[in-house]
Amino acid sequence: MLVDTAPPAAETRRPPRLGFLRSWDTAIILALVASVIVASLTVSGFATSRNVGFLLIDVIPVLLLALPMTLIIVTGEIDLSVASVAGFVSCVFGALWNAGMPMETIIPVCIVIGAVSGAVNGFLVSVVGLPSLAVTIGTLALYRGLAFVVLGDQAVTSFPRAITTGLQAKIGSTGIPVWILPVVLLVIVFAVFLHFTGFGRALFAIGYSVDAARFSGIGVARTKFWLFVISGVVAAVVGVWWTLRYGSARGDNATGLELSVIAAVLLGGVSIFGGKGTLPGVVAGVGLLAILRNALQLASVPEDTLSMLTGGLLILAVVAPNAITSFRSLTRKDSTT
Repeated sequence: MLVDTAPPAAETRRPPRLGFLRSWDTAIILALVASVIVASLTVSGFATSRNVGFLLIDVIPVLLLALPMTLIIVTGEIDLSVASVAGFVSCVFGALWNAGMPMETIIPVCIVIGAVSGAVNGFLVSVVGLPSLAVTIGTLALYRGLAFVVLGDQAVTSFPRAITTGLQAKIGSTGIPVWILPVVLLVIVFAVFLHFTGFGRALFAIGYSVDAARFSGIGVARTKFWLFVISGVVAAVVGVWWTLRYGSARGDNATGLELSVIAAVLLGGVSIFGGKGTLPGVVAGVGLLAILRNALQLASVPEDTLSMLTGGLLILAVVAPNAITSFRSLTRKDSTT
């Protein structure tokens, strides 16, 4: 009788779709929980329902912009123009309101402007083949300049008070803003598309290797183009939100917001080189950055220091994951020798 002496085949397991237990994602989520606990215990006024409401309202634009930014960075690209598109849309919103156009017409026009702005980025990156970093640095300046062309140094503040205060409506006495609910729903939609659909797998494939993605039949140029269009549309929504939230349309609205968005996305574990990242990690990164800034503001820390914090976390988000990967590679090599 023949006896099979071959070693048993190693058990193969399908990796988790979300990669939730990856060390960096776990570390950021734990850091988020720890920051909430520490801030609640040490910072006066942090844990009040009033502050929680303001914190969540301030999170909304960053979280919204982080959703398409995650998809774009997963493919190995970047969009630095999102805050400028929001500012440009804000000024168009104000100018059209001053001209007497009804809000029901202004908002769709602003969404179209955002889509066109994103399409310009997408065309230059996916069709012309220019680097997204260079393209969006250019359009960052272009769209911000157009914002000041539309309104100059004026500010439009004559929006209906019922609308501007309605955006700050809370759920009962919890302090939680009503408008965080549709944002959470949108987060779930993006998470499903990224982690549980063929479209999401295609994005990761593009980020891993553009050539391999093309050989496998993925329309790389078309996919990237539509990602930039989606980014422009979401930036337009943020521009409208920002205008009505603060009751003011100005050329400098949302200035510098792109830095916070990119820092939060990279802090959440999305690789700047593409091909890796999870949306739960990004949400945790957005929350961690927002909580740190909010707690430090309540502690009367100067704004310059807060900017330094954002920049430092951005550097950490780029360096730390790659350092961990390199360390693991060296450890594996040592263990096999």
